Amino acid sequence: MNVEKTKVMRISRQPFPVKIMINQKQLENVESFKYLCSILTNNGRCSCENKCRIAMAKGAFNKKKTLFTGTLDLELRKKLVKCYTWSIALYGVETWTLRAVDQTHMKSFEMWCWRRMEKISWTDHVRNEEVLLRVKEQRNILHEIRKRKANWTGQILRRNCLLQRVIEGKIQGGIEVTGRQGKRRRKLLDDLKERREYSHLKEEALDRTMWRARFGRGFGPVVRQTTE
Repeated sequence: MNVEKTKVMRISRQPFPVKIMINQKQLENVESFKYLCSILTNNGRCSCENKCRIAMAKGAFNKKKTLFTGTLDLELRKKLVKCYTWSIALYGVETWTLRAVDQTHMKSFEMWCWRRMEKISWTDHVRNEEVLLRVKEQRNILHEIRKRKANWTGQILRRNCLLQRVIEGKIQGGIEVTGRQGKRRRKLLDDLKERREYSHLKEEALDRTMWRARFGRGFGPVVRQTTE
């Protein structure tokens, strides 16, 4: 083991340094590191990864800007945007726990794509509703995130594997935290459990037909219908 290249990070509400000695040398404690192209932080949140992914997606959009804003058919350009830029922004989203501020960033990125695609500047003072009417879309990105997370979670809950035990298990002991203000932290499955308890959610996951009916391709709004 190369001590110089080995780092250690403790994920906790109270991320105190971890003292690990190898060959009489202490490993360096870090606050974040990149693993499989995803940024992991010691507070367990995905805000840093969220911002990084959005920045990468915007850079990819600008590289192909002439294609997205050209004379191609509107439906084709929308498919290219979702295929080329959304796939970058939503990489690894199945394991994200999105807070309200993270959801706002994703919705802002979605509108950024449509505005750039239609060459609408912020100085034009065009409302988001008008932009969505022009591109014949609705707010879809949060629905896409929830659908991807549901597909991944359904596969995990149908298998007897380590990930299922991690989701269902509870850590024994731990540090008692007192006097903490604010509401409870959002968890991985909270957005899927907004209307159903976990036991009902798992029961539906065991039935592929029921799960696909609830979180399948028809889940969420897709196209805004306009009348002439």
